Amino acid sequence: MKVKKIPMRMCIGCGEMQEKRALIRAIKTPEGEIMLDFTGKKSGRGAYLCKSMDCFAQAQKGRKLERAFSCKVDAAVYEELKNALQHEMDQSADHLS
Repeated sequence: MKVKKIPMRMCIGCGEMQEKRALIRAIKTPEGEIMLDFTGKKSGRGAYLCKSMDCFAQAQKGRKLERAFSCKVDAAVYEELKNALQHEMDQSADHLS
């Protein structure tokens, strides 16, 4: 039986390689908008983050989203991404309990 390859991606916050499904994808759409993609299927340039606020804080502090997308990212966008990540983490915690 053939073993299926598991796609691996690197978290821009901590730099660890993990399974693609274990990470959250941040995308820059063709229109230039930056947002989180929880499905992993939206079109656009992607960068991956662990599902933790620590990795998000490291990515924000090191301006790693700006480096990944080659554009300026406003503080308001970081705040919106932080709120979306927190909301997603709260929902996944509710499903586990």
